[in-house]
Amino acid sequence: MSQIAQHLLQVKERIVEAARRVGRSPDHIQLLAVSKTKPLGDIQAAYAAGQRRFGESYAQEAALKIDALREQNACTDIEWHFIGPLQSNKSKLVAERFDWVQSVDRDKLIERLNNQRPSGLAPLNICLQINISGESSKSGTSEQEIFRLASLVAQSERLRLRGLMAIPEHTRDEGVLAAQMARMQALFTELAQQYPSIDTLSMGMTEDLEPAIAHGSTMVRVGTAIFGARDYS
Repeated sequence: MSQIAQHLLQVKERIVEAARRVGRSPDHIQLLAVSKTKPLGDIQAAYAAGQRRFGESYAQEAALKIDALREQNACTDIEWHFIGPLQSNKSKLVAERFDWVQSVDRDKLIERLNNQRPSGLAPLNICLQINISGESSKSGTSEQEIFRLASLVAQSERLRLRGLMAIPEHTRDEGVLAAQMARMQALFTELAQQYPSIDTLSMGMTEDLEPAIAHGSTMVRVGTAIFGARDYS
């Protein structure tokens, strides 16, 4: 068993235990392996261990990886999620290659992704990103804008509204973290009552996946615990 396969198993065990503690089924919580900055070999190792959902944050880097795998006719059933801030001038790269975009936070991006999604592909799954902590360093829209943006996505022919994504504050204050996650859970529940297509609350990473699962997350985004520390070189 490769080291990445061992790490995947450990993360899955954490998910099962976190779900068990709050009376949830782990089958309702998906694991997204965050492979940004990681080489193709790492993705292939995780794939060989059974992982099928991968998250990328940099459009050009991701396009090179996706195109390389397709040229090799390898890992053809990967579900690709774009999870990073997306510049408008890079939206075409993403619209043509990804299955999901979890970082949608403005009108222009909705319009561009809809217009640039090839008609031969299934509609692009969309999560709206909320800056739930209100930190100026983070992407995401405000809580007040969510329902208006959701309506725009729902009216877009080549997009499908699936849910919400957030990166809560990185803090040791469990109360602050719990409050932000509880607010995300409430917004998700409220939005899902209006739109039947909504089924995804993407929240929780390596350090906070347990409280995220306790607050209703249906998808955790884990990179470091699977692939090791990020390589910025």
